[in-house]
Amino acid sequence: MARDMYGGMTGLSAWMMTTTWDIRHLALLFAMWAAMMAGMMLPSAAPTLLVYGMVARRDDARGAPLRVHLFAAGYLVVWSAFSAAATIGQWGLTAAGVLSPMMEVRAPLVAGALLVVAGLYQLTPLKRACLSACQSPAAFLVAHWRAGRAGAFRLGLVHGWYCLGCCWALMLLLFAGGVMNLAVIVGLTTFLLIEKLMPHAVQGGRVSGTLLVASGLYVALLR
Repeated sequence: MARDMYGGMTGLSAWMMTTTWDIRHLALLFAMWAAMMAGMMLPSAAPTLLVYGMVARRDDARGAPLRVHLFAAGYLVVWSAFSAAATIGQWGLTAAGVLSPMMEVRAPLVAGALLVVAGLYQLTPLKRACLSACQSPAAFLVAHWRAGRAGAFRLGLVHGWYCLGCCWALMLLLFAGGVMNLAVIVGLTTFLLIEKLMPHAVQGGRVSGTLLVASGLYVALLR
């Protein structure tokens, strides 16, 4: 879709080039966001899924695979809810003329504001609390453990909410850099992995937050 969108726009991305926002268009846009969020966020949840799988196998070896899938399903429910909100947000931004047909913010001032918001959120106590839960799978499972299949799904929901609290502001950068820009998608996914698996590399969001705010001010004021 991304290759077609930045090419002839006659293939998989042709449905995006319509000015009619009907149910079909919204459903396709939601499916695009949901697939993108699954691809971006499941890798960063892999450590927690692996640790949960090890614990579940000790408790019930035969039922462990299903419980791991239920955990992942609960996690994806949260990001599907975010995808629905992003779909509505994209609809509103497009209607207001803020987004171009290429799904990029038209005005440097708006793009800069999104960078500043994402950067400031990186510096907040809420960001650090959510990130801490995502960085420590064992501690998260001890604090929120629920037994059985229903417990697995609920654990996935709780972990998904923590990850959403950690990453929602960074996802705004998709609007700033282009929703279908593969370089932005890969860059964000890589950063999320580093942030969760190598916490000392980004010092709990302080370095990235400062850089994002500085970048946002540059884009808003100097471009």
